[in-house]
Amino acid sequence: MKNRTVRRVIAAQEVNMGGHLLDQPLPAAGLDQIDPFLLIHHWDHPVKPGLHQRDVGVGAHPHRGFSPVTFIFKGDVQHQDSLGNNTVVKAGGTQWMHAGRGITHSERPSKQLLEKGGDQEFIQFWVNTPAKHKMEQPYYLPLSDEATPKISVDKAEIAVVAGEYEGVKGPARTYSPQTLLRAKTETGAKLSLQLPSHYNTLIYLLDGEIAVDGQKAKAKDMIWFNNEEGSIELEVHSTSRFIVLSGEPIGEEVSHYGPFVMNTQTEVMQALRDAQMGKMGVLIEEF
Repeated sequence: MKNRTVRRVIAAQEVNMGGHLLDQPLPAAGLDQIDPFLLIHHWDHPVKPGLHQRDVGVGAHPHRGFSPVTFIFKGDVQHQDSLGNNTVVKAGGTQWMHAGRGITHSERPSKQLLEKGGDQEFIQFWVNTPAKHKMEQPYYLPLSDEATPKISVDKAEIAVVAGEYEGVKGPARTYSPQTLLRAKTETGAKLSLQLPSHYNTLIYLLDGEIAVDGQKAKAKDMIWFNNEEGSIELEVHSTSRFIVLSGEPIGEEVSHYGPFVMNTQTEVMQALRDAQMGKMGVLIEEF
């Protein structure tokens, strides 16, 4: 049986986001999105002890029209939003938020992490929402490591966050068909990933090295696959953690500005006005 082939391997670029340096494999040169995935940011920096919570992380800001999703790998992330949610998700967990018609939230290290200091590593990626769902009620799910279903196979553990994989269904609610996985693997692991051929599929490595379709990928590389029949056959050359983002293309025009992702420039301008008028909620953070 034919295996799915690699379209491109893209090395993440270091970018400056409001004074924060992080690794960004998507968007990349000549590649605005891999529909429905719009952006991937990888943060991996230690948290210094003794800082005040209000001085670190990202303060209150609005979103509309897509889902910003955060996979936490080390440390934790505290989320507060204008719906009244205030939760801390630790390593192995996921912050899943569908912005819908508008929500205001903040993302910071917890007080506990700031007291002791320590590693903090997470990936945030943006998933587009089809036009028919963009103006629905916002939705937030804090998903712990313990509540995330997992599959163990050949020196690997695969966590299923969303969609269905090998008969296991992920808890997160998506607005277009997707399969979102996070994997921890040991050297020598051999995996055969079965994903729908019409789904746009990518793998991003946090660390380690893997080989697939005769090509090698290392830490902070993103592998983008061709849409074709067949399984993704990969071999782990060095202990690796990676994520798999696979989704059915939405196929709609995308117009975005900052934290808003809509279909037209007119809708983006409306989002800006609505945010300025407080229509996306008000967040008074608790410290």
